[in-house]
Amino acid sequence: MSVSQNEVISQHISNLIRDVHTRRATDTDAVLGELTQSAVEYVPGAQYAGITIAGRDGKVHTAATTSDYPAVLDEIQQRVESGPCLTAAWEQHVTRIDDMETEQRWPAYCREALAETPIRSVLAYQLYADNQTMGALNFYAEVPGAFDADAVESGLIIATHAALVWSLMRRDEQFRSALASRDIIGQAKGMLMERYGIDAGQAFEVLKKLSQSSNTPLVEVAREIVTVERPADVTRQ
Repeated sequence: MSVSQNEVISQHISNLIRDVHTRRATDTDAVLGELTQSAVEYVPGAQYAGITIAGRDGKVHTAATTSDYPAVLDEIQQRVESGPCLTAAWEQHVTRIDDMETEQRWPAYCREALAETPIRSVLAYQLYADNQTMGALNFYAEVPGAFDADAVESGLIIATHAALVWSLMRRDEQFRSALASRDIIGQAKGMLMERYGIDAGQAFEVLKKLSQSSNTPLVEVAREIVTVERPADVTRQ
């Protein structure tokens, strides 16, 4: 792959990174969709791509995809509890299947993948992994041996940039969620203060005690108070 191609990929992903800062939170799916579609165009041999998100609880879902096949393959990975995308995310940074029919590492996955899809080659990269969830960017092709060294290099460049986009999006969502939580808690405190003639500190203590006694996150307690609009009922717990 030429240096100019590297620069094209970097510029395109950089544009997506800039978009993360300007788009609303509701545009997250659009950003991921554009990122995934672009990824297919830059990896030689790739016909489809998808982003897999999985949790330690075994749940797997497809955050973005260019066709139905990546989603089907993610469903199979959840069903058999193994697969190249999960391995890339949890254990290795890159995994590759050259031919589903001869692959020995994930026999159950390959067997069901061949039965339900025409996919023969897979190339998967880790996007991120923490204690609870992981993400992987995956490429697929209907022919065996689709991904050569150039494809692996291209995919690595894209995955590296995509990981940055993903990190920025997660931070943005966490920031927005924190702001929303603060607003909800503030509304609940205000309702308690007005209803019972208490100050802000006392209202917050009421919320904390309700949270502890019910083993419910503080923001959920606050949301219930705001939604139901009957603080007298919940404060009698």
